Amino acid sequence: MVPVGDRPPLTGLSFEVDVDAPADLAHDATRADALVTVRARPAAGQASRTQTAEVLIMDKSLSMAGHGKLDEAKRAMCAAVDTLRDGTLLGIVAGHHEAEVVFPVTGRLASVDADTRQEAKSRIIGQLAEGGTAIGKWLACADRLFASVTSPGVVRHAVLYTDGKDEHETPEQLGSVLETCTDRFVCDALGLGEDWNYAELLRITQALHGSAQAVVTASDLAQDFTRTMRQAQRIVVPRVYLGLRLNSRFRLGFVRQTRPVEAELTARRQHGDEIHIPLGSWPPETRQYQVSLRFDPDTLTVEEDLRAARITLHSEQPDGTRVPCSEPGAMVVRRRGTPGFGIPPSADLTRVENEHELGMAMRACADAQQKGQRERADRELRIAIRLAEELRDTARLRLLRSVSVIGPDNLPHMHSDVSRGQVQRLGLDSTRTAAPPDDAVGLPPADGDVVRRCPRCGTTPSTRSAKFCEKCGHPLDATADEPDGGPVDAS
Repeated sequence: MVPVGDRPPLTGLSFEVDVDAPADLAHDATRADALVTVRARPAAGQASRTQTAEVLIMDKSLSMAGHGKLDEAKRAMCAAVDTLRDGTLLGIVAGHHEAEVVFPVTGRLASVDADTRQEAKSRIIGQLAEGGTAIGKWLACADRLFASVTSPGVVRHAVLYTDGKDEHETPEQLGSVLETCTDRFVCDALGLGEDWNYAELLRITQALHGSAQAVVTASDLAQDFTRTMRQAQRIVVPRVYLGLRLNSRFRLGFVRQTRPVEAELTARRQHGDEIHIPLGSWPPETRQYQVSLRFDPDTLTVEEDLRAARITLHSEQPDGTRVPCSEPGAMVVRRRGTPGFGIPPSADLTRVENEHELGMAMRACADAQQKGQRERADRELRIAIRLAEELRDTARLRLLRSVSVIGPDNLPHMHSDVSRGQVQRLGLDSTRTAAPPDDAVGLPPADGDVVRRCPRCGTTPSTRSAKFCEKCGHPLDATADEPDGGPVDAS
């Protein structure tokens, strides 16, 4: 782990970076990977709250008229308004096949106080169901509202729910809006009922650094919506970037967030003297990333430590500039000189790769089930169950077993009466890689495996080299090995 230096943090959070990279590379290897764990804790002496701008997006399309969904949605939206701290900048968008700013009437975000709360809730209650669904237009409208806030130091967060598919615009139109909105604000999304499309919500939340969840029962929306809002109000830093300064012999293969949810980040990279990968807004929490580099093995000298990359976090300051907010970490590699010499795989990287495979199997199962391809759904289900069992991922294993039944062949099959809502949840939760603490404590150890747990709260760390608990920050007992000798930086 690389501690933050002695200079006072400029962000309100203290960031620590742990670069876990196998040093040894096979003689003919062409790829080097690292797990980068980033921990953010409240900075001492910086208790002031960050200015927050919130845009609440409500789906009022005609499909919301049935089964009391719109009434429950209004209750949820009003409850969300009540969770906001005084001084929060608020806007409310009502969406159908168009997008309407229903609060404030000025078209600029309004500061929350007792009067504006009441006005916002009054306008929410007055909405009627009409029209279709065009989520891209809703997000573009939110972006215009956020543009009324000129200070870059403001946290910009949106949350939306929808009960339907994005049927009144093309995927290309949605994609164009997402490209415009990326790195401008964070957006969480909730799918209400059963008729929405999990792939669309994942596309939105992964592009906008948010999270997606399924709300199968309309009466649960208020609780889930307010929980999402409370979590959003923990955000302290508006924008953080992963800075990669590569040795000239290496090129970037991909960057993927691996915890607490999976998200592909490579396409968002920003080039310069140093590659910057937008990581979104940050509350006090821990996230993990996989960085994969490519190279020509013949360009690497053998049996010599070589710094493949320097890794530093950067945060955006109130004046819009980016400054380092962590000490730099190093990704150090050593090419072995003996052809055919076997290099044992990293246990942590292997787990990450298997978690990725588990997620792909879950999504393939959900897709096949929705298309009526029962045999393929059953096949992917079995792959997913096997991987979840090997990983001891009790959260996703519980979900997989809830949609399956053991058939006459003694093999798991998708349950004949599994609902569309359950299948949608299967697709959404395929990206969730961090087990809840209670589940993590209950994971049975594999044969010969030593499970390290936090002595204070019992949480299992995401990497074996972790020195501090990701949940409560308590010191753990193990230390990471440092590479022998000083690495050569021949960039």
